[in-house]
Amino acid sequence: MNKKYLYLLAIGHASADINMGALPAILPFFVSEYGMDYTQVAGILFASSFLSSVVQPIFGYLADKSNRQWFMGLGVFITGMSLAMTGFLRDYWLIFAFVTMMGIGNAIFHPEGARNVNKISGASRGGSMSIFGVGGNIGIGIGPLLAVFLLTTFGMKGLSFFGILALCTSAMLLITGAKIKKLSFKTETAKSDSTFAEKNDWKAFSRLFLVILFRSASFRAITGFLPLFCIQVLMTTHTTASATLTALSIFGIIATLIGGNLGDKIGYVKIIRISAFILIPCVAVIAYSGNVYALYAMLFPLSFAMHGSYSANIVLGQSYLAKSVGFASGVTLGLSFSIGGMVMPLFGKFADIYGLESFMGLVLVISILCALSTMLLPEVKKK
Repeated sequence: MNKKYLYLLAIGHASADINMGALPAILPFFVSEYGMDYTQVAGILFASSFLSSVVQPIFGYLADKSNRQWFMGLGVFITGMSLAMTGFLRDYWLIFAFVTMMGIGNAIFHPEGARNVNKISGASRGGSMSIFGVGGNIGIGIGPLLAVFLLTTFGMKGLSFFGILALCTSAMLLITGAKIKKLSFKTETAKSDSTFAEKNDWKAFSRLFLVILFRSASFRAITGFLPLFCIQVLMTTHTTASATLTALSIFGIIATLIGGNLGDKIGYVKIIRISAFILIPCVAVIAYSGNVYALYAMLFPLSFAMHGSYSANIVLGQSYLAKSVGFASGVTLGLSFSIGGMVMPLFGKFADIYGLESFMGLVLVISILCALSTMLLPEVKKK
């Protein structure tokens, strides 16, 4: 593991995701400063993800064709500059276009970033990917706080800071990328000189995709509806309900690191299975205990179930598609997030018709399907 470059890539990940984390906190200012209505605000959220999740595997495919380390710097630059521009525009469709570009910039960065982590991680691929993932978690966590500080202190033009940050980080990534390219060349040369021929196992990858499908659906359902469940079913305050997501995010950083290192020691398939099966009792207790203290007791194991397999999913996908690491990264990083979002309108309709208690029962069913689908995953063949 080359820790110096790994931490630099994690900083790049934080710089890319800080913009996506900041966007929800900026939306109320779009309403108060630009006069947007709630339909337009929902459109801005849609703009941030509708193209990025689709094009992310494409950029991963392009990264596999040849080393494109400059994708990382370009992606961070586009992401930060696009968000900064929204502070200087009042036309809705121009803002919509720049937020769309922000999502595309994010999609450009992630596959190449994950591919480079794979190249410099050595034998500790899970641990390395977890550090890379924590960088993104930190960016998403800091983004809202930074955005509110800038907007309340400097007004809408305070968003220009995100552009300045992106410019500095992209320059760092362009310099770092050239050095990582040399390391990647040595790794690829060593592989080409060995007797081991890398292959793509598309059957195994399709099974992993099924796991990702159920995991993404349960993940988005929990993060989207848990605060409402706390307020309307468990009768907590709004502050307490919001604190559950904060706790999940903080525990998620720890769970990501633990899960990544455990994956290196006991195997990536095992950690994915363990995480999936832990999710079942966590959701069951939350859904049927009717006790907010039982929910509190479940927060850390629930966080591990949701975040512990983050690194394992990416590394396992890269192992199944050993010749197409960039494409595998694009799918496991991009589509794993968007698939759950695509079914959110259906989840909302179900909750409207049958109630939140029945909805949590549906989440439990999805969690069981996720756990069962992990049993289909084959172990990675040893070199």
